[in-house]
Amino acid sequence: MIDTNREIDPSGTPLLQVRSVRKAYRSGGGMLEVLRGVDFEVEPAGFVSVIGQSGSGKSTLLHLMGLLDAPDSGEVHLAGTRIDNLPTARRDRLRNTDIGMVFQAYHLLPELSALENVLSPLLVRFSIADWFRHKADARRRAESLLERFGLGGRLHHKPRQLSGGEMQRVAIARALVGQPRLLLADEPTGNLDEASGAGILEALCELNRSDGLSIVLVTHDQSIARRADRIVRLVAGRVENV
Repeated sequence: MIDTNREIDPSGTPLLQVRSVRKAYRSGGGMLEVLRGVDFEVEPAGFVSVIGQSGSGKSTLLHLMGLLDAPDSGEVHLAGTRIDNLPTARRDRLRNTDIGMVFQAYHLLPELSALENVLSPLLVRFSIADWFRHKADARRRAESLLERFGLGGRLHHKPRQLSGGEMQRVAIARALVGQPRLLLADEPTGNLDEASGAGILEALCELNRSDGLSIVLVTHDQSIARRADRIVRLVAGRVENV
C-alpha cells in the first residue's frame, strides 16, 4: 500500500498521473463515451483546474481519480503506484488517508454537529480501541481546521443552522482532517454567493501555498480556474492544456 507519510517524493515523480483513461456509460440502447483517452499529471504541491462545458466529463474524471468509480481502460497512479485496480478495501483506505474530496452538494450528515462531521472520517479510520487513543489529537486537529476557516464559534451547530458557505467550509475541513496528499474539489463554489465562493477559493489557495496540498479543482468558471497553477480543458472527452 502507498506510504501515507506526507513527505514529498524527492525523485520528481508526479503525485497523480492519469494515463489514457476511458469511460463510457450505457445510455438508452447504446453506450455514451464520456472520457476518450485522458492524460494529465499533478505535481506534488500542484494546483490544477479542470474546466469544460456541462457534460464534458469533468465530474466523471474526478470520480475516477478519487476511486469512486473505475475506468473502462487506462490507469490512475498516486505517488508512482497504480491505484485504480486495487482491491476495494485498499481503495477505501486510500480515500480515507491520502485523497480528500469536496463536493458541490456538501454531503454533511444532518444529525451531526460541524465538529462531529469533520471528525467522521477519523471515526471510520480507527478501531474503537485506537479511537480512544487518538481522540484528543483528532479533536484538536478538527477544531483547528474549523477555526482556520472562521468557524470556531460554530463547532456545535448542525448543518441546518449553517449558511451555504459555512457548510462548504465544514466539508473542506472534513476532507482535510485526515491530512491527505491530494484534495479533489468538484465545483466547490457552485452553490454559493460571490462573497462566500471567494472565501472558499482563497482558503484552498492558502492551503496549497502554506501546506503544500495538491489540489485538482473542477469548475466551469474561468475566473476561478485562473487561480490555479495550470488549467486543463476537457473537450469531447479529451484533455487540452490551456
